[in-house]
Amino acid sequence: MPKKQLDSIVSEVVRKFEARAEMGYAKYNKDLDRTDLSIDDWLQHAQEEAMDFILYITKIRNIIIESAKEE
Repeated sequence: MPKKQLDSIVSEVVRKFEARAEMGYAKYNKDLDRTDLSIDDWLQHAQEEAMDFILYITKIRNIIIESAKEE
């Protein structure tokens, strides 16, 4: 049975994950299969990424709010 074609959004996200993984490997010469980090190290990385995410969301919301005020 042939594999079902993913919808365009899922395909786009998969491509972006693959590109990010390739970029990360090229930059750090490591991937997520690495074993040199502790669980706490992984949690620290995840926490830092989540903090960045909150900053980006806040910035975007502020842009939207300011744009709405100008209309």
